[in-house]
Amino acid sequence: MVEVYRIETIASEEEGGGIIRRILVRTDSLEKAKERALKVFSLARRPQSRDPEIEAVRVLNGAGYEVFSISTRD
Repeated sequence: MVEVYRIETIASEEEGGGIIRRILVRTDSLEKAKERALKVFSLARRPQSRDPEIEAVRVLNGAGYEVFSISTRD
């Protein structure tokens, strides 16, 4: 069954915190959404990234519950 997941990138406290970007992903498994979130996290942490410094990336299911997250502290 296909579900829509939201991947949110969150700025660090030094950058003001809050959500920087939301990506909607339609996939049939949570594992694929996690893989995409890890890719987003690694790309956002690159030194040449244009975005503010990223603190965390989280995945929310269609109901809005957090089902996965990764932060720089992990």
